Amino acid sequence: MTVDAVVGVTYIVDPADPRLDDYRELNSIAVRAEMERDEYFLGEGYVPIDRMLDSGHRMRSVLLHPKRLKRFVSTMSRPEMAGVPVYVAEQTVLADVVGFNMDRCCLASAFRAPMPTVAELAGTCRRLVVLEALNDDQNVGAIARASRAFGIDGMIISPTCNDPYQRRTVRVSMGEILHVPVARADAEDWPNALRTIGEAGFETWALTPDADAIDLWEMDVPDRVAVVLGAEGHGLEAETMDASTHRVRIAISPDVDSLNVGHAAAVTFAVIGRPARVR
Repeated sequence: MTVDAVVGVTYIVDPADPRLDDYRELNSIAVRAEMERDEYFLGEGYVPIDRMLDSGHRMRSVLLHPKRLKRFVSTMSRPEMAGVPVYVAEQTVLADVVGFNMDRCCLASAFRAPMPTVAELAGTCRRLVVLEALNDDQNVGAIARASRAFGIDGMIISPTCNDPYQRRTVRVSMGEILHVPVARADAEDWPNALRTIGEAGFETWALTPDADAIDLWEMDVPDRVAVVLGAEGHGLEAETMDASTHRVRIAISPDVDSLNVGHAAAVTFAVIGRPARVR
């Protein structure tokens, strides 16, 4: 199959072509934040792009290496792809566009949907994860993937938390972040956002390695619970701990310093979701 034989594909030969502007300078978080703002985000890889389509986000365009096209043809037939331009370019052109030698590029751009408010999530969810100041997009992606796997309904992020729709976050989450409603708390409402969800009937469990915290396995799981996680190393702020209902720890071997925050999230979500008969 050649590129010319695929209906609906546009072959790009000029890296300065403005139709590819969504995909420039992918390695610069600051530049990407300024470019994307609240307008659009990127997905990378076949599965994340499929999840973009499944999630209902409206597509803007797709950019592919020629060797990625054959597998993508079936995706092009989906009704969500109607009218969405699909661009194909050779490796040298792609490298100039994205800013580095991305091997066999498979990217898509989609419009961002408006975020719900903290109060809206608290009113519609039973299981929440709350992230304070996480600055590693891969950890955010891993937590989003675990959230979907273990039935967490929504995610609340602090004002200083990473953008949950960064390209790497979408990729690491395998697109699952796009199926988790996310609310960002306002700067003036942090950490009071925890009290907002508490007023909606949630217990808030602040995860900490402190020895005086309650063992996760000893916790009775309420009908509504929010797991509060901080950045690795620094952990949760004292004010955030104080605003939480309980301080909770995961018992691990004394030979190990700590768990990665994504692993800690997955363990906690699994414990929360285990069948009642084994609690």
